[in-house]
Amino acid sequence: MKFKNILLFFLMTSTVTFGQKISKGDYYFYEYAYKDAIREYNKEQSKKKLSHQQYLNLADAYLKIGNFEKASTLYISSYERDSTLANTYLNKLLLSVAKSGTPEKLKNYVTEFKSFFSKELLENAAFNFEILANSKNESLDFYIFNCNLNSAQADFSPAFYKDEVLFTSGRNSRSKSKKKIYEPTGEAYLDIYSGKIQPDGDLTVPKTFAKIPYSNYHKATPFYVDELDLLIYMLSNADGGELLFDKNMKNTLAIGSVTKNGNFQYLLRDLSTSFYYPFYEASTEKLYFAADFEGGYGGTDIYYVFTNKGQIMSAPVNLGPRINSPGNEVAPYIFEGNLYFSSDIFFGLGDMDIYTAKMQEDDIYSIPVNLGPGINSPGHDFGFIIKRNTAGFLGYFSSNREGGKGQDDIYGFKVNEKPGLKTLVVKGLVENPSTTRGIKNTIVQLLDEEGNFLKETATNDDGEFQFEIPFRSAYAIKAMKTGYGSFSSSFSLISEEEQQFLNISLPFIEDIVEEKENQTVLKLKKFKFNGRSSTITEAIALELDKVVKIAQSFPTIKLSIESHTNSRGSGASNIALSEARSKAIKSYLISKGLPENTINTVVGYGETKLTNQCKDGVFCLEFLHEQNVRSYIRVLNYEEIKK
Repeated sequence: MKFKNILLFFLMTSTVTFGQKISKGDYYFYEYAYKDAIREYNKEQSKKKLSHQQYLNLADAYLKIGNFEKASTLYISSYERDSTLANTYLNKLLLSVAKSGTPEKLKNYVTEFKSFFSKELLENAAFNFEILANSKNESLDFYIFNCNLNSAQADFSPAFYKDEVLFTSGRNSRSKSKKKIYEPTGEAYLDIYSGKIQPDGDLTVPKTFAKIPYSNYHKATPFYVDELDLLIYMLSNADGGELLFDKNMKNTLAIGSVTKNGNFQYLLRDLSTSFYYPFYEASTEKLYFAADFEGGYGGTDIYYVFTNKGQIMSAPVNLGPRINSPGNEVAPYIFEGNLYFSSDIFFGLGDMDIYTAKMQEDDIYSIPVNLGPGINSPGHDFGFIIKRNTAGFLGYFSSNREGGKGQDDIYGFKVNEKPGLKTLVVKGLVENPSTTRGIKNTIVQLLDEEGNFLKETATNDDGEFQFEIPFRSAYAIKAMKTGYGSFSSSFSLISEEEQQFLNISLPFIEDIVEEKENQTVLKLKKFKFNGRSSTITEAIALELDKVVKIAQSFPTIKLSIESHTNSRGSGASNIALSEARSKAIKSYLISKGLPENTINTVVGYGETKLTNQCKDGVFCLEFLHEQNVRSYIRVLNYEEIKK
């Protein structure tokens, strides 16, 4: 099968420019004739040094024809010449290294590029490396079939339309006198067709979809909005029968719509920017699409705009670095709270893979998960759609995998479960219980049920954190920050819930201590033993329970229990009474789980450290005598804890 993937032409349409003098190699490169470009660039560099951009073009050309080893050599050489390579080229470098079959080399370069990539991208990569390593045991049992309607040309971008599927094709069903040829592919300009869904899920009887106005140029990637009876699709920027170009002689792709009455209008149109793969979410009235705006995260990013029944009402909103990457992201599709899309990011299985991410609140997405082998192949896999049927789920996608009929084919699939690895999201808030404010920069660790380290993060400015891992029924969390207490607890999931929220309190050391008699002691309400007793009363127990909680939060804390009496009674009996009270306090704390080695000393001072003049032979009022009856729990290593 001759490989000229039509997706590449979409993604590069807006890069073609002839407003400046170019070499033969450049000409062939921008005409997508990559083998010819390689030949000419190699001739040119034998006479003079290629420019930095031409050298990258040469690397790109090798990547496009599948010579990954040569491409990786050239990208690495370019990086060594200029370490400020754009992230899009760093992704291509990593992709070519990955396709060359050197996983260790790939991981080394990922580590080297850490400072260039976002935190989200690095998390996405680590997550997907892990799940793909285990995908043989966890992948769903897909039944995949090549659809009957495929031709020898490119057939791709399926979309549900009533009891049919719309799709894009480079076939020429119209007479050549009417339908022009798109020179980069040597085929007809793209058009939209339909195929009938058969009881077994196959698609047959392909025919030109006549409900979209005729054009000499590209019409592609349709989406049907059932709620509005509206068709949205991509088309060439043109005015009547003539293509439109910007000042740099670019012709780009727009998104338009047509109503059931045949009324057409452009929805997204810019002569210098291309728009791809529309998807309309009726429940939110958001129109999703891919575009190559300047200032994005990579090549093409996924965006959305708010609409009012399909009429654009806002500026484009980028889905952010959790979804968009230094590569190309295209073909968004939302189904039952999951976003499906395709990306050529370096950690995939092929040149372009299909991923899914759970949609959370306020434009927050879970880590995109590769759908794994079966759906994804070593080639390009994109344009995923899915719906429920009586036997489970039925869907379609596009691929140029080996064994197809044309350049891109449409494949159907059946599966019992919704595609996408089940994950567990653990999010939470770490706060100071005294102020109820979040504590930023707290280290939070995620452990497995056996206490093995899995992940670590730091809370944001609001004290929030989040982890996402492949689903497990049990896990543990640790949280710690200098000067604060620590938290450690294990959790088991009773149900199959996929998200948990934890509220973690970490006391601040300075909030739980105070200075008394030039000593740092735990801040407790003053408690009183009855008469000359050393029995722990309910009121005393209430305060001592606070000590147990404090020690749980500060496991390295060292304490001294110190009790005092007034001057009534003999000196010896007062020493004995105060010692008995301190020992009673220790016994109670240990009975409640306080480790014995937390308590360094247990002291009874009797009447040797009076706080006033009420010593033997001095008349004092009762309340003055009571001031001398007290017990403190002193913190011996306060300075060490607060550092």
